[in-house]
Amino acid sequence: MRQFWTSVYNTFFPVFLLIVRLVSLFLPKVKATLDGRRHLFADLEAKLKQLPQDHHPRLWIHASSVGEFEQARPVIAAYRKHAPDAFVAVTFLSVSGYEAKKNSPDTNLVCYLPVDTPANATRFVSMLRPDVLILMRYDFWLNHLLEARCQGATLILASAVLAPNAAYLRPVIKSFYRVIFTLFDKVFTLTEADAVRYRASFGLKDVEVGGDPRFDQVVQRSRNRAKVQHLQKHYEGRKVLVAGSSWKIDESMILPAFKSVQAENDSLILVPHEIRNENILRLEDDLNRAGFTFEKISSLSASFTADKVLIIDQIGYLAELYSLASIAYIGGGFGVNVHNTLEAAVYGIPVIYGPNIKKSLEAKELAALGGATIVHNENDLQAILKKFFTDEKARKASGEIAGRYVAERTGATEKILEYLLALGLHHSSSLRR
Repeated sequence: MRQFWTSVYNTFFPVFLLIVRLVSLFLPKVKATLDGRRHLFADLEAKLKQLPQDHHPRLWIHASSVGEFEQARPVIAAYRKHAPDAFVAVTFLSVSGYEAKKNSPDTNLVCYLPVDTPANATRFVSMLRPDVLILMRYDFWLNHLLEARCQGATLILASAVLAPNAAYLRPVIKSFYRVIFTLFDKVFTLTEADAVRYRASFGLKDVEVGGDPRFDQVVQRSRNRAKVQHLQKHYEGRKVLVAGSSWKIDESMILPAFKSVQAENDSLILVPHEIRNENILRLEDDLNRAGFTFEKISSLSASFTADKVLIIDQIGYLAELYSLASIAYIGGGFGVNVHNTLEAAVYGIPVIYGPNIKKSLEAKELAALGGATIVHNENDLQAILKKFFTDEKARKASGEIAGRYVAERTGATEKILEYLLALGLHHSSSLRR
C-alpha cells in the first residue's frame, strides 16, 4: 500500500505544483512561498559550511508556521540544556513562520522545507542528516517523511490532533494517511480522545497523550516579569483591566464599557495589536473623545498615575502585563480569530473575548469551563466588567478556573524530552538506524 500511494502521490504532485504556480500569479502570499525556496539549496549549503559538520546528535523540527513553532520552542529549550552541542534545524512551510523565526535562538539552522519532490527530499535530508525528526501537529509531506525514515531518522509526531470529522478519516483519504502515520515511530497526541482515534483508526501502537508544550512555555514565561517591574508600584492595590492585542472594533466597545463601570480604584491598560503611529494617533483621538486622560509607555512621565489609561505603544510587554491585571480582555474575537488567551489565563485571572474563536481550542474550552466569558456587543462587555469589578468572589472564581486550566495541562515538554533522552539523543554518537 505504501508503494501504491507513493506512486499516486508523485504522479499527481506535479499537477498540484503547476496549479500552485498559476495561483501564485494572482496571490502574493503564494508567490512569496515559492520565491522563498528559489535559492534554498544554495543558501542551505552556504549555511551548513559555516557550521561544524561533526555535530551529533542532529535534531530536525518541522513546523508549518509560527503557531506550530511555538509548540516546539519549549522542547528545543529543554533539550538544549541536556545537549548544548547538538545540531538543531527548524524548517517551515510558510513565509510568515520563516520570516518571524529565522533568527530564533537555540537553533543552528532555520530554513524553508523544499518542495516535496523525491529528488528534493533526498538532497535535503542528505544535507541535514537528522537523527530525529519531530513534526509538530500536522503538515505531512510524504517524500520528506519517507526519505528521513529511509536515511535512518527516528520520526516523532507531536501535539497531534484527530477530530472525529477530520478529513484524514474519510474513505480513500484514510488509506493514504495510514501510510503517512505508520511512518512515525512515536505519536504524542494533544488529548486522550485524539490518542484513542489514532489507535482505532490507523492501528498505531506507540501513541501517548503528550499535551501541548505551549502550556509549559506560558508557565515558564509567566515567571519573568522584569519588563513591567517599574509599573508594579502604580497598580498595586488596584483593579486593573488589561486589553491585549486589541483592534479598533474591540476598543470601540472597551472604552465606553469601562467608562460606565469605572470606580475610583479601577485602571485600564490598552495594548493595541497594531502600534504603527497612525493607529496610536487614532486611539488617542478615541480616548480624548471618550473623556479619558492617558499616557504612552514610550513617553511615560515621572508624574504618571494609574488613574490614567496607559497605552502600550511598544512591543514585548503584553505577556508580562497580564501579571498586573485583575481582568483580561483579549482582542481578535470580533475579527478573524481571538488572539493568545493562555498568556492571560496563566495568571489566574478571568478572560473576556469576542465570539470568533473557532480556530482556538483553548478559547472554546476556557469559555465552556467558566474561566472565560464570550461577549457579543458593548452591552455584554459592560455587564461582565461590572460583575468582575464589583463582585470579587465571582472574579476570583472565574480566574481560578482559568489558572487551573493552564496548570493542569503542563508537562508535555517533559514527556517529549524524556523520549528523546531515552533514544540517547543527548550523546555525541549518531543515533541512526
